[in-house]
Amino acid sequence: MTPEQALEDLRQRGLLRSLKALPENRGRFLLNGEAWLNFSSNDYLDLAHHPALKAAAVRAVEELGCSAAGSRLTSGHLVLHETLETALAAFVGMDAALVFGSGFLTNLGVIPALAGDHATIFCDRLNHASLIDGTLMAGVKWHRYRHNDTAHLDDLLEKHPAAEGETRLVITDSVFSMDGDIAPLAEIAEIARRHGALLIVDESHAVGVMGPNGAGLCAELGLKPQAITCGMGKAFGSYGGFVACSVDLHALIVNRARSFIYSTGLPPAVIAASRAALDLFVEARGALGADLMDRARHMHALLADAGFDMPPFSSPILPVMVGDNHVALDFAARLADRRILCGAIRPPTVPPGTARLRLTVTRAHDAADLTAAARIFAEVGRDLGVLR
Repeated sequence: MTPEQALEDLRQRGLLRSLKALPENRGRFLLNGEAWLNFSSNDYLDLAHHPALKAAAVRAVEELGCSAAGSRLTSGHLVLHETLETALAAFVGMDAALVFGSGFLTNLGVIPALAGDHATIFCDRLNHASLIDGTLMAGVKWHRYRHNDTAHLDDLLEKHPAAEGETRLVITDSVFSMDGDIAPLAEIAEIARRHGALLIVDESHAVGVMGPNGAGLCAELGLKPQAITCGMGKAFGSYGGFVACSVDLHALIVNRARSFIYSTGLPPAVIAASRAALDLFVEARGALGADLMDRARHMHALLADAGFDMPPFSSPILPVMVGDNHVALDFAARLADRRILCGAIRPPTVPPGTARLRLTVTRAHDAADLTAAARIFAEVGRDLGVLR
């Protein structure tokens, strides 16, 4: 199939994607002088433009320049990196932390590093693509258990006992990025412990939003998995990712994770902004996340009252299920005509037949924004036959 044929195939199946430049990516923004509401941003706590983050980033640039100018294992490991990592580990209740170039690169490096050459991995079917790709990069045996089905996970671990010298990993998101639902972490942790498996939990959509002071769902449940991974492009309002783990696993990851070893360290401005966000989490004592959850809960109720078949409320990620790829694209286009930005999520990001509009509520959205948006969603839904 030629590139032209491949593109046409994507177009016909409603799967073609393209880039669209925006002036900015806040919960509200101006485009050609018109006010838009944005429900596609991951800036949950509206911190990306917070004065404390901007001041910290500017100060870091003025003092340290625009780049770490090297990989962390050569000369790119700055005191600034180490200070942030110490604070991150303490925040999520682990012994050590290591910062990567992104959340994706974190999972791409950590999973093969912990798996080694002889392992079996057990992965939730709806885990984020970075967890799946990290598993594939490990190049070892792996099994997918049915989404949030602890009995199936237990059964798979029972049917595939560890061979001599084999590492077993259980991997799950804590909050799933497309449905917004929450993993049964306590049960998963107990099953992993009972079968002698290491547990990796991705807390990208929980840290900053849930748990004590925003420390995540593992902290809320008093769990200490072998590794917690997290992207900092969401509640942190910054960029990068980190893994938090034991001192020994930290050393192993430093020595094995190719996405860490062969990447330039994150620039000073990004590290400083992330540290400022972490300070805000601690100072707010969970109030930022609680406020966000209240707003998201309100939007969930508005959409349910409008007639959408909403799953139980769990997080600021609210899926409006459509099913058909082309209808999802049409829905998003009609929302854009009404100055609402909300992406149509289609396969392979979600399973076939489950295309949806994925709303992300942020602290930039007030009650009036949510009421107006829910009304427009209902009107478009009725026009397209999604609502009766």
